[in-house]
Formats: sequence, C-alpha cells, structure tokens
Amino acid sequence: QSEKELQDMVKQQEEKMLQIIDKSGEVTRLKGELFHLRRSLQRAETEAKVLWEEMRGQEPKVDTTRVQERVLLQQEVDKLRLLLLEKEEGNQLLADKY
Repeated sequence: QSEKELQDMVKQQEEKMLQIIDKSGEVTRLKGELFHLRRSLQRAETEAKVLWEEMRGQEPKVDTTRVQERVLLQQEVDKLRLLLLEKEEGNQLLADKY
C-alpha cells in the first residue's frame, strides 16, 4: 500500500507540474499580447495627436468640441471592446479549465 501511496503522490506532483507549465505558457502568451496591445495603443495615440494638430490648423475653424466628443466616444467604444475581449478570454479560460 505504501507503494500505491507513493505512486499517487507522484501522479499528483506531475499533474501540479503540468498545471504550472500550462499557466507559465499562458502568462508568456499574455505578456506577448500585452506588448502588441501597448504598441498598437502607442501608434493610435500618435496618430490621434497628429490628426488633432492637423484639425487645429485647418481653416475655417473646425468645431473642436464636436471632434473632441467623437474622439472621447470612440475611446469609450475601444475601451468597451477591450473589456469584452478580456471577458471572453476569461470565459474561454474557464471553459478550457473545466
């Protein structure tokens, strides 16, 4: 019976190690995704800055309040999309886990 207990303990340890490896891979994947998202955000912020500066220089005067509202609304839409993606990924991780 002692040998059976040892085999069970070894099996449990192997399962724990596999779980840790899976989590490590997931962390690496998420770090890579985060890196790409940050780069995309930086590009978008730069583009928005350039476009905003162009808009300021245009004649006749552009309704900057309206443009700013549209930018804020678009930012909110983007934020909600990101939250939705995060939620879907969380749900997928739970589904994969069970």
